[in-house]
Amino acid sequence: MRQLLVQVPRGHGKEVLNTAKDHDGTNLALFEAIGTDELLDVVIIHIPNRKVEDLMQALEGLPNLRITLNPHGVMGLKPPADEAAQQVTDVAPRSPIEVFLSGLQSVGSWKGFLGYAAAAGVVVWIGLFTNTNYLLVAAMLIAPFAGPAMNVALATARGDRRLLGRSLLRYFAALAVAIAVAGLLTLVLRQETVTEQMAATSTVSAVAVLLPVVAGAAGALNLVQSQRSSLVSGAATGMLVAASLAPPAGLIGMAGAMGRWDLTVNGAFVLLLQLVGINLSAAIVFRLYGISAKGARYQRGKAWAFPAILAVTVAALAGLLTWQFSSSPNLQRSSRTQRATAEIQKVVDQSGLATLVESNVRFTRPDIQGQNTMLGTVYVQQRRGIEQSTEAIRTQLTQDIQMHLLNQGFNVTPLIDVSVLEAPNRS
Repeated sequence: MRQLLVQVPRGHGKEVLNTAKDHDGTNLALFEAIGTDELLDVVIIHIPNRKVEDLMQALEGLPNLRITLNPHGVMGLKPPADEAAQQVTDVAPRSPIEVFLSGLQSVGSWKGFLGYAAAAGVVVWIGLFTNTNYLLVAAMLIAPFAGPAMNVALATARGDRRLLGRSLLRYFAALAVAIAVAGLLTLVLRQETVTEQMAATSTVSAVAVLLPVVAGAAGALNLVQSQRSSLVSGAATGMLVAASLAPPAGLIGMAGAMGRWDLTVNGAFVLLLQLVGINLSAAIVFRLYGISAKGARYQRGKAWAFPAILAVTVAALAGLLTWQFSSSPNLQRSSRTQRATAEIQKVVDQSGLATLVESNVRFTRPDIQGQNTMLGTVYVQQRRGIEQSTEAIRTQLTQDIQMHLLNQGFNVTPLIDVSVLEAPNRS
């Protein structure tokens, strides 16, 4: 439930009161007041969230109308007293106009916005440089990427080309600042080697698209849900969005300064994938909750713009996924290592020579020209009753694993190191 303070010229207050009653307003009050330049009627209205925009639309015809909307939930209690529990449990989503105006408020100050982006660039650089996970989490918390990303989705749902342009500008401006800061620090400190965190951040999974889709839906749900009905804080959903943006932004700056264009391309792919994925799911959620091209005190949206922008988003997403799956394994390395581990397990089991103890598969950080190097370290235990020497087993398994991976179309150069372990003799 929301509280509205409506100011109209003296004599129109009764009309406001009656209109509020027709829209399920409760705990209404009308009193006279003196404004700065005229006599006023002031009406205090408490109304369900879902009725806010309809009420504002119904009041638009009144002269010199002023409305103050309290963006925080209130509890409107009325007689009989024993129905208080039922009265406060009817928690509805926010009205479309409130969601939209809240988004517009976030496109204000540029100084603070870019300041947070620069701070996020510093923190993410330290985290990637020192392989410190909690610093990457800190960068996600202070990175201001979630706001512009959500506003792009709001602009899509509303069909507002002007808001879309402003939001995209802020999105790419924040990313550019974070990238520039990370690149500058890399140049100043003369970093020349790829760290473990940089390599991990550059590793893309075949299911990477699921993260922005889920993040966009979660962010939109958090914005439309009433304050008391949301089980997740805004900071948590904002971090979910920034989680997929801050580390790749830092990676682009660092890898670009080092001349590692393969890592730079991976980071750029992730950033673009996040934007289109978030926009697709969030815009659909906003539309499902009633945010449309036209509304109370909002006539700037174009009905045709929503399907047009959504079509461009879907086309961009399809293009990115086509790029991902046609350039194997560069943009699928995380998934490829998982699959390779399973294939190694299969080869060892079928050999009958040994039992798999452990296998570790990863793509190497140094960029060896002309090949996609997959490094595998495999530990096996010789089976009882096998008379072959450990060296013969090692050679056989190494050859079998390498040939199997090549035949499975991994498009890699598998460098496999097999270690044959022997159990202690208890006799």
